[in-house]
Amino acid sequence: MTVIDDIAAELDQLAIEVPSWAYGNSGTRFKVFATPGTPRTVEEKIADAAMVNKLTGLAPSVALHIPWDKVDDYGNLASFAGEHGVKLGTINSNTFQDDDYKFGSLTHSDAAVRNKAIDHMYECIEVMNVTGSRDLKIWLADGSNYPGQADMRSRQDWLQDSLRKVYDRLGEDQRLVLEYKFFEPAFYHTDVPDWGTSYAHCLQLGEKALVCLDTGHHAPGTNIEFIVAQLIRLGKLGSFDFNSRFYADDDLIVGAADPFQLFRIMAEVVRGGGLDPSSGIALMLDQCHNLEEKIPGQIRSVLNVQEMTARALLIDRAALTAAQESGDVLGANAIMMDAFYTDVRPGLASWRESKGLPADPMAEYRASGYQDRINSERQGGQQAGWGA
Repeated sequence: MTVIDDIAAELDQLAIEVPSWAYGNSGTRFKVFATPGTPRTVEEKIADAAMVNKLTGLAPSVALHIPWDKVDDYGNLASFAGEHGVKLGTINSNTFQDDDYKFGSLTHSDAAVRNKAIDHMYECIEVMNVTGSRDLKIWLADGSNYPGQADMRSRQDWLQDSLRKVYDRLGEDQRLVLEYKFFEPAFYHTDVPDWGTSYAHCLQLGEKALVCLDTGHHAPGTNIEFIVAQLIRLGKLGSFDFNSRFYADDDLIVGAADPFQLFRIMAEVVRGGGLDPSSGIALMLDQCHNLEEKIPGQIRSVLNVQEMTARALLIDRAALTAAQESGDVLGANAIMMDAFYTDVRPGLASWRESKGLPADPMAEYRASGYQDRINSERQGGQQAGWGA
């Protein structure tokens, strides 16, 4: 018997969506490095994502990014994904790589530019209608660099008006998830800089609008797990973008910078019932950097989330509540730390084997020959990347 046995049923509910763009060439604003075997088409991205799911059993869906993943027939693309054992998930919009959006998209002072951005969101909803995707995710690079450059209040009004038009186009079972980011690329003010701004807009829109929390998009020292607890409490946490950062830029492997923070976040997800599919909380990676191998990087990330979820599930909630209510400060903290320091890796290896999965997905990938095969097969054509 392993420490995982008692939590296996809850652990079985864990599903982590992987992003299509994580398999393409990516990097910082300074350089994007090409790598052998990089997908040239969205189908090849999906095939790589399917390999991650095959080895881990944790990644049953793939998020798309429009127009990076634009195709002529999304029905065929959904069928292709199904044939590879995965499904298409969140549709991510893109209003940050067009010259017209230099001074904003949904918040631009020019109504023509705002309408162009709104039309793009409508296009994404049409993709969702075909793929069966539930969520439209919106992240805006909109903001300003200098005091006086823009009217911040007017931009909030324009943003709400733009989002309302998009929201009203959603189908009955579709949702809008609004992401936020502390800064970058705007350095003076960002139009959606924090969870409160995202929450305020979502609250005004209605029940189908929710907040997307990117774990790398906060000021240093921010208590992210408090935000998680609050949004779950308010019924407004729609999704995660899991990644990590050390300084300012993000999109590193989740848990790389602060595994304890990831544990604390997952403790609040578990506490709030977020693993239950009925919660509606989507757990997704948003990870794409320029040094690590893409497929092993995604494998490592989903395993990190699983490991910290397992540790969070091991928290003795009854004992913790008793310690909290009795004012036992050190005892309560010790219960948390005991769970965090529990080595769940052997138990998770047994859990995988019980499901016909490799005990060590990273080693299995190395031995599979998949990377050598795609390095050989994917010759010619244009490698996928985010275009920096």
